Amino acid sequence: MATLVLKMSVSLDGYVASADGSTDWLATGGSDDALAWTVETISKARVHLMGANTYEVMAGHWPGDASPFAQPMNEIPKAVFSNSLTSADWSETTIVRGDLVEGVNRLKREYGDGYLLAHGGTRFARALVEAGLIDEYRLLVHPAVLGAGERIFPAPLAIEPSSTTAFPGGAVAHVFAARR
Repeated sequence: MATLVLKMSVSLDGYVASADGSTDWLATGGSDDALAWTVETISKARVHLMGANTYEVMAGHWPGDASPFAQPMNEIPKAVFSNSLTSADWSETTIVRGDLVEGVNRLKREYGDGYLLAHGGTRFARALVEAGLIDEYRLLVHPAVLGAGERIFPAPLAIEPSSTTAFPGGAVAHVFAARR
């Protein structure tokens, strides 16, 4: 059965989104090595999972982009979890309706080996965390302190460190396995 990986950017103080919605903090700590780590994570996924809001943003961006992220984002299948979205025009996209747990578990069975990669939105990521669906967390911690914002961890969580990679720009990638 495939595993579910959640890859998120996180501030030093644990926020995944700023209170004012700005995203400039995501550039702090960047380096070619951090970019390569992120592109590799995205490129090796069997399917990209996301909520409707993230889908709308990504579908409006990636088809016209030429960055290293564009090819895997456009070519790898995408599963959008939504009970309200009526169509998905971005290539290789399927809408998954109904229960989140059932939908994710069906995709895990369907795609067998490898991993499914969940993209936040905060609300979607938090729902996956709260449902206990994440098998591995890949957190890119940026050297930025936001002071306020949105978090994805609403309660204590049992995790096991797998690896840590410090990048020259100051970002640090932490990989954790969920403890069952």
